[in-house]
Formats: sequence, structure tokens, C-alpha cells
Amino acid sequence: MIRKKKEADEKTSHLQDETVKSEKKTKPKKTKIEKIIAWKRAFLIALSCCFLLFSSGMFILYGPWAYVRDTLITTAMTTMTHQYLARWFYSDETIERVMSEQIIVEPDEDTNPDLIDPDQEEPIIYENEYERQVLEREEGAIYKIIPIDGSKINGGNYKGYLVAVYDPSKIHIVTTKYLGRIGQSTKVMARDNNALIAINASGFYDPDWNSNGSTPHGTIIKDGKIIWDYADANVGGGFIGFTYDDKLVLGRMSAKQALNMGMRDAIEFGPFLIVNGERAFVQGNGGWGIAPRSAIGQRSDGIVLMLIIDGRQPGYSIGADLVDVTEVMYRYGAINAANLDGGSSSSLIVNGDVYSR
Repeated sequence: MIRKKKEADEKTSHLQDETVKSEKKTKPKKTKIEKIIAWKRAFLIALSCCFLLFSSGMFILYGPWAYVRDTLITTAMTTMTHQYLARWFYSDETIERVMSEQIIVEPDEDTNPDLIDPDQEEPIIYENEYERQVLEREEGAIYKIIPIDGSKINGGNYKGYLVAVYDPSKIHIVTTKYLGRIGQSTKVMARDNNALIAINASGFYDPDWNSNGSTPHGTIIKDGKIIWDYADANVGGGFIGFTYDDKLVLGRMSAKQALNMGMRDAIEFGPFLIVNGERAFVQGNGGWGIAPRSAIGQRSDGIVLMLIIDGRQPGYSIGADLVDVTEVMYRYGAINAANLDGGSSSSLIVNGDVYSR
């Protein structure tokens, strides 16, 4: 009985399999009209998705959120080669109005070198995490590299590095060997001068957006002598340099005044972000948009802070505005800080290797 039932079940299962196969073989194919209808349906869905994306984009660009518009315009208009991105979407009148509304008001004073005291005792208990990161170091260390993550500082979408330099007497200005004729990269200049750490400094004349970086803006003082003097960049600020007693001075003065006060190495650029502990007032994003950034500052204990922020890399670091840069320098204790040339010029070299992305 058991064997017969098993044989019957197997026969039934075989018949069911044959029925399924037969149904698959005899499944009717779509007619030409049905195919056209299906194609039209897929096309309409795709068209609706494109329209939705386009509408969303237009709403973001022209909607009630001024932040997106202002950021796009200021970021594009402060680059050398991407100003067309702003002009694609906005009129010249809108661009001019937005740029005029984004301002930075620098502290109306020069730095007071007496506020810098390299001989002050280090605190036993750190005031905050930022102070700990700067002061906690290996014995005999000349510098320390501190990774920067904007999401942990002020919710910004930027990353970079802060270099704490413990002996400011080691910091010097260098230039391309072919000053006025051919520019050189930060990496090459670092190699040629046996630098442990190197960052970019002032901007350069670039009338056709295709310069080789040979012509720096402003005055350059090296070893107490003026080695270069050219038109200012008109970006605010003034002299940014170190005196013979290794104090960072930010000041609006003539080259002669800079030499008379004891500047040994200096450039001209800006704007000034922090002067004597007072932060600049920034309306909007300061008119500089979001981009890679470079800055330099000094704490009251004499430690120098060199900041590089990467940018233009969605998913990693889109860059920072001057509010972000000021916030980073202030949190890490800078009482004087100035913006340096940003964008594609921003670079950090450590022992010959490029750290910035």
C-alpha cells in the first residue's frame, strides 16, 4: 500500500510539472500595441522624474532659501575659472546685490605684540579639548599635526589639518627661485629649502586665469629685506609676518613701517580674522563663499597655528567659508589670525609629502 501510494504521488507530481512547463510554453506574447503602451508608460515615468528633479532644482535655486543662492554666487564669483556657474542661473544685478550683502569687517586695530608671551607656564589642567590637542605633545617635538573635522567643531562639512608649530623662530618666507618669471609649487619650494612643514601664503597676479604663479601680490619681506613689491591683492588685511622676536604681527602699514618695527619675514594678504583676541564681524559668509582655505595664527603662548582646509570634494570636504576658518582658529586659541590664499592654492606639505587633498 505504501509503495503504490508513493508511485501515485510521483506520477501526480510529474503530471503537475508537465502542466507548468506547458503553461510556460503557451504563455501569450505581448502584442505590438501592448509593447507600445508599456514603452509610453516607462517614458512618462522617466519624464515625470526628470521634471520633478528639475522643479526641485529650480525651487532650491530660486526658492525662499537665500543661503543656497548666496553660497553658490559667492563661491563661484571668488574663483578664477568658475564664475560662469553663477552667471548661468542669476542675472548680473542679482550677483552684484548678493556680493554686496556678504561682507567682513576686520578688527580696526593692529596686533599688540605684548600679548604674546612664549615663556608663560603651560596649564596643568587643560581648559578644553582644543587646548589639550595643541599642548599635549611628545618631548622635543617641533610641530604637531592635528586633523580637523568641521562636523565636530561647528557642524561644517569640511576636513583638513591644523599644524601647531612650537618654535616660531623656525618659520620663514620662501619664494619661487624665478620670482617674477616662473612660479613653483609649494612642494617644490619645500623640497628646495629642506622644509619640514610648508603651506602657501599670499595670492598672485593672474589677469588671464592662466598664470604660472610667478608674480605675488603685495610686498614680500625676507630676512629683514624687501625682496618683492607689487600691487596689493585688495582683499583686506595688510602685512602678515614675524618679527625678530618671533611674534606674528598683523598690521596695516607701509613697507618702511614694517621694517622699522622689526619684521623679518612677511607678506601682504588678508583679510584679518582675529586681532588681539577680537574676531572679525562676518555678514553672511563674508563674500568669499565655500572653498579650500589656508590661514595662519598665533596663540598667546607663542605657538603658531597653520590651517589648511580641503574643499570641492563632495562626500569628503566641500570646503569652508571665513566664518568656519575664524571659528577653528579661535577655538584652538589663536589671538591673532589671518586668511591666506585659498582655492587651488591651498596646500600643506609635510616632510616632502602632500597632506592636503
